[in-house]
Amino acid sequence: MNDDSCKAIAAGIRHGRRPHGIVAVLMPFSAQGAPDLDGLGGQLVRVQAAGLSAAVNMDTGYVQRLSAPQRAAVLALARDTLPRAPDGAGAFVAGGFVAGAFVDEGTGSLADRYRREMDTIEDHGGTPILFPCPDLRALPEPAVVELFRRISDGRRAVLLFELGEMFVPYGRIYSLPTFTALLEIPSVVGLKHSSLNRQAEWARLALRDQRRPDFRIYTGNDLAIDMVMYGSDYLLGLAAFHPEAFAARDRRWQDGDARFFALNDLLQYLGAFAFRPPVPAYRHAAAMFLRLRGLIECDLPPTGAPTRPDSDRAVLADIWQRIEAELAP
Repeated sequence: MNDDSCKAIAAGIRHGRRPHGIVAVLMPFSAQGAPDLDGLGGQLVRVQAAGLSAAVNMDTGYVQRLSAPQRAAVLALARDTLPRAPDGAGAFVAGGFVAGAFVDEGTGSLADRYRREMDTIEDHGGTPILFPCPDLRALPEPAVVELFRRISDGRRAVLLFELGEMFVPYGRIYSLPTFTALLEIPSVVGLKHSSLNRQAEWARLALRDQRRPDFRIYTGNDLAIDMVMYGSDYLLGLAAFHPEAFAARDRRWQDGDARFFALNDLLQYLGAFAFRPPVPAYRHAAAMFLRLRGLIECDLPPTGAPTRPDSDRAVLADIWQRIEAELAP
């Protein structure tokens, strides 16, 4: 970026703004390889207590590896654990939860499959976020816009999801003209952007500010969590490691507390370490971290999922202790 671009970005820092934080909660697994719903439920309670929102059936929740009944069990758990969002457009910001509308090769058109998942999520009190899939990746971008327009029509609130290929092979980051078209869909109230690229996200923020200021861009950049300083909100797998620390960081930014930077730096150190290639192995790092904290019983990932070496545990333990020291009164 040139000097003028850097100056424009610096001038756009949003001091005193409290970001809306959504935690992509981790699905832990038992030693027998079964989803640990008790461990997931404990995370939901802690996210709510921290004052953040929860997202279930996301990449951090291993949604691609869950069966339809298992995904339904997650939705039921979220419904029974978290308060239901009040009525009104965008009410997911004030309560309820977000859930990935994940579709596979089931029967019916792609639109019908997404609609069924969205209906189920809404029936449970959640807000759907349209999870990528191979069939969606195969569509030309104008057809994607039309699909999202049709399946979102008349709904209270829908979130979209740009997910880079470093997370899943069928991920996709749309062109800026397509992003601009997505801004014009009334029921789409926000988008999670996971390109791990600051410039791409800054460009989207600029377009958002020009065309639809109430539209929320949720950064999925676990390598640049300070994007909240520039007007992004966040929906992060990294936030699942320590929701309380993210909530404290957000309060410090809102209050103009200079200690924001020290805590943000520690959390970013954690993100850089956990999300190094291969990126999907961050989920194993999250399980290690949560077990170190005594919050889940087992840190084994499901069979075949990418893993981190045991040597990571000492580094994660050190980062955890540094975060706790920074949070101490």
